[in-house]
Amino acid sequence: MMNELLKNLLLMRVIFKYYAKRALLSVCRYVLPVFLLVLPLTTVNAETQAGLSAQTLINNMSHAVRNLNYDGIFIYQRGGQMNTLRLIHKAEDEVERLVSLTGSAREVIRNKDSVTCIFPDDQAVMVEKSRPRELLSSQLPESIDQLVNNYAFSILGEDRVAGRETWIVSIKPKDAYRYGYRFWIDQQTHFLLKSELKNRTGLLLEQVMFTQLKILDSIPDEMLKPSISGAGFTWHNNSKDVGELDADTGRWSVGWMPDGFTKNKHEMYPTADKKRPVDHMVYSDGLAMVSIFIEKMETGSGMSAGFSKMGGINTYAKTANGYQVTAVGEVPQATVQKMANSVTSNQ
Repeated sequence: MMNELLKNLLLMRVIFKYYAKRALLSVCRYVLPVFLLVLPLTTVNAETQAGLSAQTLINNMSHAVRNLNYDGIFIYQRGGQMNTLRLIHKAEDEVERLVSLTGSAREVIRNKDSVTCIFPDDQAVMVEKSRPRELLSSQLPESIDQLVNNYAFSILGEDRVAGRETWIVSIKPKDAYRYGYRFWIDQQTHFLLKSELKNRTGLLLEQVMFTQLKILDSIPDEMLKPSISGAGFTWHNNSKDVGELDADTGRWSVGWMPDGFTKNKHEMYPTADKKRPVDHMVYSDGLAMVSIFIEKMETGSGMSAGFSKMGGINTYAKTANGYQVTAVGEVPQATVQKMANSVTSNQ
């Protein structure tokens, strides 16, 4: 069974990817009152007054989040919980630092070679291998061309966030297997200042909003160093133990997935005893993402099954033929359930 540190790391990844994909963003996955702000919107337009379409704004936003140097503070809200975090991004060296400013003093440092997660409450540090274009800022699609078949784009109006003028872009799914998004995009830099994740009825599931943002010419290396040394902590270094497989191969197959989803990655992670590696497969439509974990069960291990939910993140686990299959993603419950139930062995 995945130990608590691995679960914490998976939670950390979700928040990194969450913002990045709405350019926050998927925290230390210490995911965090539903705060539904009713905004005075202008009339809906296909383009901004500057002649920019919703699709162009999304592409520009993706580029800005990857290529700007910035230091910002944002609030992450989920259900009745809220957390405040600081995000520092250095574009030149592809380095990011995520710091929890409320609750436990957790940190994540991510660069081109590794991702280091520091958990003071557990007196532990976990190090994993990083890969090209796996930084928080790279989770947004390079282009939205791959999204138009499954999402509808529109510009809802204008608003202010963090003292900056923004355009509001709506992204609505065309089926019931993914969520909808709203992005508040800075009119000057095209940086993503606020994002909302909503279900098909319009219920707000999660919200990320910058309250402070500095766009900088450069980021000193000192700003990217963790404030927690990790001295005396237990270090778990898996950076050399992860085996990446070809996305088209592997021991397992997912027989069903929503239209537009493809398999992006297949890895094998070691467990604490390094005897039973965990298969990890990642599927995405370019915006929504689902991870599937498969691990061999031990006799009497009592692995859990069924649903769990954290804001917009749904998890479904099942056991079959001596294995536990767990699907996790920022998609509706039905999506993770159908994907997990369709997993079959290729052997």
